[in-house]
Amino acid sequence: MKLHIGGEQVKEGWKILNIQKNEGVDYVGDISDLSQFEDNSIEEIYASHVFEHVKKRKIKDTLIGIHRVICENGKFYVSVPDLKLLCKIFIDPKAPPKVKIHALSMMYGGQVDDYDIHYFGWDFDLLQDYLLASGFKKVERVKSFSLFDDTSEFAPYGPPISLNVIAYK
Repeated sequence: MKLHIGGEQVKEGWKILNIQKNEGVDYVGDISDLSQFEDNSIEEIYASHVFEHVKKRKIKDTLIGIHRVICENGKFYVSVPDLKLLCKIFIDPKAPPKVKIHALSMMYGGQVDDYDIHYFGWDFDLLQDYLLASGFKKVERVKSFSLFDDTSEFAPYGPPISLNVIAYK
């Protein structure tokens, strides 16, 4: 099985886990509790702009849980807001207030509902350290996953605002 966490786009070969029961959702749940899935039962997990919603105190256990359910040689595709890039956009003296507010929303979440809060910010080094400490063998940064039409490729100000990483079990 391939699992798209936080997804909305139905795609053949992928099941959707979402915290909200919406059309097309196969499993209702949270990325920080994958207890409904057996060990080594998922080939690939895709999570675009979901992992920053995990509270700091739950990050390590969440990654250990993801590692637990992924099959040997499986992949975890994770896309998060690139805090380094967003900080550059925010501190740019030429950036108008509208752009600064948009950058802040990508850093802290849009806060349109109780789930749209970002609890943690990521750069590649920090994310890589957490992934390796959770048991993943290899971590690589990629420009694009080319799997879903989502925020992982969002580039409103030039470069994509996402940090896209593949972690290998």
